[in-house]
This record gives sequence, C-alpha cells and structure tokens, in this order.
Amino acid sequence: MRRRTVLVTGATAALSPPAAAQTWPTRPVRIIVPNPAGGSSDVLARILAAELSGRFGQPFVVENRGGAGGNIGTEATARAAPDGYTFGVGTVTQWVTNQFLYRSLPIIPMRDLAFVAICWENANVMIVPTAFVPSRSVAEFVTWARPRPDGVNFASSGVGFTSHLLGELFGQRNGIRVTHVPFRGAADAAPNMLRGDVLFAIDNLASWLPLIESSQVRALAMADASRTPLLPDVPTFTELGMLGFEAAVWAGFVAPAATPAPIVETVSTALRDIIARPEIAQRITAAGARPVSSSPAVMRQRAESETSFWQNLVRISGAQL
Repeated sequence: MRRRTVLVTGATAALSPPAAAQTWPTRPVRIIVPNPAGGSSDVLARILAAELSGRFGQPFVVENRGGAGGNIGTEATARAAPDGYTFGVGTVTQWVTNQFLYRSLPIIPMRDLAFVAICWENANVMIVPTAFVPSRSVAEFVTWARPRPDGVNFASSGVGFTSHLLGELFGQRNGIRVTHVPFRGAADAAPNMLRGDVLFAIDNLASWLPLIESSQVRALAMADASRTPLLPDVPTFTELGMLGFEAAVWAGFVAPAATPAPIVETVSTALRDIIARPEIAQRITAAGARPVSSSPAVMRQRAESETSFWQNLVRISGAQL
C-alpha cells in the first residue's frame, strides 16, 4: 500500500505544472525593448504585451531602453533578476550580429539570455525619398548615385543594425560612395529622409510602410527571399540579380539566463497560442512583419545556425564598432 501511494504521488507530481509556473505572475511583468518607442519592435512588442496581460491577469509593461545598437536594453534584460518578472524583446542583431561588430560586449547573449520564442520576421526594403530622388528602380538609382562627387548619405536605425550593414554592402557592391548616418530608430530617420538629408535606406518594412503608402518615399527592392503581399509590385534584390541581400530580421522574446524553465515555457506557449490567432497574425502582417512562432529550443538553434551568415555580412560590409 505504501509503495502504491508513493507511485501515485510521483505520477501526480510529474503531471502537475511546477510550482513556479502555477503561482506566476503575482505582480506586473516588465518587457524591455532595446529600441526607441515608435519603431517596429516597439509596436509589435506592445501588441503582444497587451495579449499577455489579458492571458495572465497582470500588466506586461513595455520599457524602452534604446542605444548602442540595442546592447543597452539587451544588457538590462540579461542583468535583471531571473525571477520571471523581466523579459526582453529584441532581434537577431542583438543576439548574434553584434558580437562581430563590437570589439567587446558587456554580456555574451548566447550565454546570458534564455531564449523564449521567435514571434515575427521583419523584411527589409530599400526606399528613397520621392521628392529628392528621381529613380524608380535600383538600376536607375545606381546610375543616378554613382557619379555624384560627394556620394549619397544613407540612413540606418542605429549603428550596427542590419540597415547599417545592408547600406554599406549596397554601396560597396555598386561602386557608390556612401556615408552612413545612424539614427535612434526609423522614427528619427524619417524626417531627415523627407528633408533630403539622407537619400536612401535599406531598413525594415514595418517602420517605413506608412510613408511608402503615402508616396512620400518610394520602395525600390525587397531585401528578402520573396516579395511581400503588402508591396506585390516591388521586386527582391535576388530577382534583380543582386545576391546576398536576403536578410530578414527575426525577433522575439528572451529572458535572463537563469529564469526558471517552467516560466520560460509558459510564456513561450502563450506567445505561440497568441500568434496563432488569426486576428493577431493579421495585426502583425498589417504592421509589415511576418508572424512566426517557435519553442525556446528552436529559437536557440536558429541563432546558432545563422551565426556564420551574419558574421559574413559584417565582414563584407567592413563595419567595425
């Protein structure tokens, strides 16, 4: 009888959620976004934070900590108490690319962060200000920009971001003298582009879609593996014979490395369920991104498998911070 009691008790414990996940959360949860307010990561993080708040009955509060290519906010996430009350939102830039850009980092993301879930992918688009650049195709832009004695300024969403690397790569590949002008996100870059202070960018579609739709900037090419249904007439760089620009930026949630695994899995499962809902997937798509979801293990595997790609992109661009 005692043996049966022990076996039944053990089976019940194996089937029951761990205590950490059962009692969590009992107070507000912080979500650190390593970018300024108004950018695509911020917008999409807030959509998901609102859904998490409703699911768990506690506020999930977004806190913007931009700067240093996302390193400031990423470090803040990694150094937070691993108690399940701090998560971070970021992209492959912070978790993989920055280690090849910066001479030293305050943390090692692959060691100091727990991966939670991939939530979306941002396609990148090459855009020019309609009022200042007459070009209607990439070929026309190259012809227009190459002979300019002072070259052309290009905008990025920050030093070391994919928009920085792709802009440098574009100039190098096409024999155009380019000058990098970094901003604290696309929201800061946009007014400068509309004034003609910068003349192109290869940045994430989500941030620039409203200006494309209003014809204030013109989309010339997608830096992605395929065209987007949001801009079906805009070709990819690959279609134009320019290889190496298929650099979709994937993003999602992370947590401090020692965060209890049951809490990480609980949030990961919740995010997968939320993104699977058609109305949420539609909101992500309308914001210019692709809804994606993954387990923590798959997210880590993707980061590891793409390391050589991003390292090579940094090498080709010549960027060093």
